[in-house]
Amino acid sequence: MEIVTKIAPISLALIMLGLGLGLTGRDFLRVLNNPKDFIVGFICQLILLPVVAYIIVLIMDLPIEIALGIMIIAAAPGGVTTNVMTKFANGDVALSISLTAIISLISIFSVPFIIFKSADLLGATGISSNLTMTGIALKMALVVTVPVILGMIIRKFAVNFVTSNIRIIEKITIILFLIVFAAILVEEKDNILNYFKQAGIAALTLNVVMIVLSYYIAKMFASGVKQRKCISIECGLQNGTLAIFVATQIFSDITYIIPTAAYALIMYLTGFILIFILRRST
Repeated sequence: MEIVTKIAPISLALIMLGLGLGLTGRDFLRVLNNPKDFIVGFICQLILLPVVAYIIVLIMDLPIEIALGIMIIAAAPGGVTTNVMTKFANGDVALSISLTAIISLISIFSVPFIIFKSADLLGATGISSNLTMTGIALKMALVVTVPVILGMIIRKFAVNFVTSNIRIIEKITIILFLIVFAAILVEEKDNILNYFKQAGIAALTLNVVMIVLSYYIAKMFASGVKQRKCISIECGLQNGTLAIFVATQIFSDITYIIPTAAYALIMYLTGFILIFILRRST
C-alpha cells in the first residue's frame, strides 16, 4: 500500500485545489437565498447515506474490513465530478457546486466522526489507539480545507485565467483520481478480483439504493426536477480519493480501501446510466 499512501494525499490536495479554483463566495451565499434544496441534499448526503450504508453492512453481515470500507466511502462528500455530471443530466449545477463545496469543508469533522463511530458500533479493532478524531480532522484540513481556500484565493486574483481553463482543470482532477485508482490495481493485482467479489455487491447496493432513495426524497421535498436530479447525483457519486486518503491514514490493511475502489468503479458506470435516464426525464 506504499504507493497509494504516497500518491493519495498529493492527488487529493490537487483535486481540492481544483475545486477551490471553481468556487466563489456566491456558491456559499446561494444557500442562504434558497436553503430548502440545500437542506434536502445535505440531509440525504450527510445523514441518510451513512445510515443506509450501516444498514446494508449489517444486513449483508460483511467482514469488518469490508464493512468499514463501505462506511468510509459513505462518509465521503460528493466527488468534484458531480458538478459536471449534473450539468450533463440537465440538473441544478449551482446547487451541486454548493453541496459539494460546503459538505467537502464540513467533511474534516463529519468523516472522522462517522468512521470512528462506525468502528465502535461494528466492534472493529484495527484503529490504532494513537489515532484520534481530532488528529484525522487536522490531517484532512491540510489536504482538503487549505487547498480549497488557496484555490479560491488564486481565482480571486487570476479570475480570467481560471475561468478560461476551468475545463482543463476539471479533466486534471479526473486524471488524478484515475492515477490513485490505478495505483491500487497495480499494488493489489493478485487479490483484486477476490476483493471485488467481497465488496462489489455491497458497493453496488449502496450506490443504487442511494440514487433511487435520494431522488424520490428530493421529489417530495425539493423545488423541482433539476434539483432532484442534482441531489440524486450528489448522493450517488462520492469523493473516492478523499475516502482512500482517510483509509490510508487510519488503516494499514489494503482491504479497507477495496470497497472504495469498488464503489468508485461502480459509481461511474451507474452514473452514466443515471445521466442517460435523467436527461430523458422532465
